[in-house]
Parts: sequence; C-alpha cells; structure tokens
Amino acid sequence: MVEEGLRERSKTRRRAAITRAAFELFAERGYDATTVADIAERAEVAPRTVAMYFRTKQDIALSRFSEGADQLTDALRDRRPGETALDILGRWVRAENAKPDDGNDEIERCMFDANPELSALRNARLAAAVREATKAVAEDLGVAPDALGPRIAAAAAAAVIMELADGPHGFGREEDIVTALDFIEAGLKSLGLTAGN
Repeated sequence: MVEEGLRERSKTRRRAAITRAAFELFAERGYDATTVADIAERAEVAPRTVAMYFRTKQDIALSRFSEGADQLTDALRDRRPGETALDILGRWVRAENAKPDDGNDEIERCMFDANPELSALRNARLAAAVREATKAVAEDLGVAPDALGPRIAAAAAAAVIMELADGPHGFGREEDIVTALDFIEAGLKSLGLTAGN
C-alpha cells in the first residue's frame, strides 16, 4: 500500500516535471521549434518516458486546459435537478480557483501568448463544453438547443471565462469571478433569457 502511494506520487511528480518543462520550452522557443527530446532533456527523463505520459506535444500543451474543460463538460452534463448552467459554471470557476498553485499558471499563460496556434487549439478544445452549455441553457429556459439565445449565451460565457483565465490573476481573485459571473447573468437577462420568461 505504501509502495503504491509512493509510486503514484512519483508518477505525478514526473508528469508535472514534463508539463512544466514543455510549457517553459514552448514559451521560450515556440511550440514548433521544441521537440519531445528537448522536453525530455529539460524534465530530466527519457523521451520514451514523455511518450508514456503524453501521446503528442499537443497533448502536453493542452493537458491542464483539457482536464478543466472535461470537468466542466461533465458537470454540465451531470447536473442535479434544479441546478442552472450558471450555477455549474460558478462552481467550476471557483473549483479552478481553489486548486493549489503548482507554479505553472503564469508559465502556461506565457506559452499561450507566445504560440497563437496553441491558443486556437485551446479554443477548439472548448467546443464540447460550449455545446454542453448551450444544451444546459436551452433546457433551463425550455427552448430548443439550436435557438439563437442559448448559443449566444454559451459562446459569450466561454469568451468571458477564457478572458478570466488569461488575465493577470487567472482565476485567482474572487472579485474577478463575481464580475465574470455577473456579466454572464446580465447577458442572459439582456437576451430575455431568464427562467421566468
């Protein structure tokens, strides 16, 4: 049991080292100019070790973001009766904010700033969460998921959350989270999309 715990912690540390090394190199040299061998050398592991944790460089670059987007998508899909899409989004943002700082947040922002192609891939990766949010908002309001209002609301919410994540404090300030959620709620109201309508 103890040995298994040590093994898991060792794997977690190795994965974190690979991720951090990749983020640093992508920010310094650029995504295309960085090889898996470069990442392995910086992380002090063998290239095959990198391949054991990540299939591609893109998987490394989007690993943290994809994990968060998957959690949001799952939360929207599995919401409890009476929970609105905005409730789920607020809980998710606060959960992201509560994650311990592993020192990679700023490096990750620099990586995306330095590599517009990765930012585009990140936005495409968010598509599943936007689709799920569109369905959730439509369900909240009793309208068809292909109606314009839920589509606009979900797309706007995604843009607001990306701006929040990419800001100088990331998800790190409650007042920013409140401002973002208030903006999304006001947007829903401005479209006439309130549960009472």
